[in-house]
Amino acid sequence: MTRPLRIGVQLPEAERVVPWPEYRDMAVATEQSGFDSIWVGDHLLYRSSEGTSGPWEAWSLLAAIAASTERVQIGPLVAATSFHSPPMLAKKAATVDEISGGRLILGLGAGWNEAEYAAYGFPFDHRASRFEEAFTIIRTLLSEGAIDFEGTYYTARECELIPPARPGGPPLMIGSIGPRVLQAALPHVDSWNAWFAWFDNKPEGLGPLLSQIDAACRDSGRDPAEVERTVAVMVRMPDAEGQVYGSPDRQKAAAVEAHELSELLHAYAGLGVGHVQLVIDPITTRSIEALGKVIADL
Repeated sequence: MTRPLRIGVQLPEAERVVPWPEYRDMAVATEQSGFDSIWVGDHLLYRSSEGTSGPWEAWSLLAAIAASTERVQIGPLVAATSFHSPPMLAKKAATVDEISGGRLILGLGAGWNEAEYAAYGFPFDHRASRFEEAFTIIRTLLSEGAIDFEGTYYTARECELIPPARPGGPPLMIGSIGPRVLQAALPHVDSWNAWFAWFDNKPEGLGPLLSQIDAACRDSGRDPAEVERTVAVMVRMPDAEGQVYGSPDRQKAAAVEAHELSELLHAYAGLGVGHVQLVIDPITTRSIEALGKVIADL
């Protein structure tokens, strides 16, 4: 028997400051508890009325997690193409994929959190246009190994990825509902991801969004069946702390209770979802091990 879908865990982002040894313990626990993947957010800081918070740098964490695990897939959920030059992001992805032995899923997005752009000096304007150029450079370097590109925002002259990525490059995932970003990415990606607040963290809220992605696939010349659907789902443990995950706007979607998870995962699988990333409150080794027992029943 096999599970109806793959199940991963998103490790802590900015809910609290987590030292590396605890990250390592959670990564190992995720693998040992039978999960299929580990994810980290790619952000630099958040500002709100309650203050400023921020995570460790995502690609450094991914490299360390890759070296600390053996089986699980790993990836950013999702990497902002704005935070690195596109060739450098491709270089980081190829390196982490090598360290992991080919376990990277490269999740990409255009970015959205203006506060971190201003704080770290990245331009926030024309994000869809910047994404289109960055995505072209990244996917071409990873799949073909070389590109000669000059655009409005990015240049990669006679750029080569040496050592090269694995043949064909790591699988690509797009995390967006923006029409222009989807138009650029859907002809090329292996999967699409939705954050739980986009569909109210409920299977019944996901159906209309999936229909939109189907239409966007067809508009871009892609068979919808060729693009795997993946979704982040927020789960509340009995000792939940009511943490804010990312933007304060994301509080609008209520978390599901841990005891409801098995039934809900079957519902998502019935909608054609192939991979779920659990966003857990609180995200601790104890929570991961407890949910490992839940998913074992699948």
